[in-house]
Amino acid sequence: MEMVQNNNTSTANDLANYELLASLFLYPDNNQYKNGIEKVYNYLNNSFPEAAITLQPFVEFINNNSAVEIQELYLRSFDVQAITTLDIGFVLFGEDYKRGKLLVHLNEEHNKVGNQCETELSDHLPNLLKLLPKIGDDEVRNEIATLLIIPAVEKMISEFSIEKIEKKDTVYKKHQKVLLDYSQNYRTIFQSTLMALFMVLQRDFGYNIIDTNGSTGSLMDEPTEIKDFSVNIETEMLTEK
Repeated sequence: MEMVQNNNTSTANDLANYELLASLFLYPDNNQYKNGIEKVYNYLNNSFPEAAITLQPFVEFINNNSAVEIQELYLRSFDVQAITTLDIGFVLFGEDYKRGKLLVHLNEEHNKVGNQCETELSDHLPNLLKLLPKIGDDEVRNEIATLLIIPAVEKMISEFSIEKIEKKDTVYKKHQKVLLDYSQNYRTIFQSTLMALFMVLQRDFGYNIIDTNGSTGSLMDEPTEIKDFSVNIETEMLTEK
């Protein structure tokens, strides 16, 4: 069984500014979003230059497009006929019962430190990024990062491959008949945000795949199982019928 080995034990003082990085994945509801992206880019340029280079195509997209165009692509990436989802429990488990158990555990962690999830669920990526620096227990923080966030982000990045996008489009067209318009030039641009985040997480927490039959720790009773996102989509659509 493939599992994650954590080579780092990061304390809260060692961490990157994940509250700021979370703004990469918030809905771009107004022009302030552009200011937030600029702050993230400047921060990465000073602290994580390689991640800043990775993010640069996204920054250029933000600067050259209107708020409406950015909103449309955000929805096409993460919400309506999405490439992936920002709910990491769904990325890892789909509609399996294990996601429900995970949501319960994460709700407890959010409540302990007063981290507000607003209208999203406890496994929503921005909520978890904001949670990381607030957790007082280094072991729990590292567990959430290495067993949940990092594997999910890695999976999300992989969903932006052309082959997988075409597969999902086939599923959407089969069930919804019509595909929404999207920009061929920028279809995968949000992958840059996930890749930049992954680089920062990897530096803070370490991430190596090893073969093991061991347990994933206290947040989950069974090892992390990453399912195919396209299958999750089709299953969810059939369930809704």
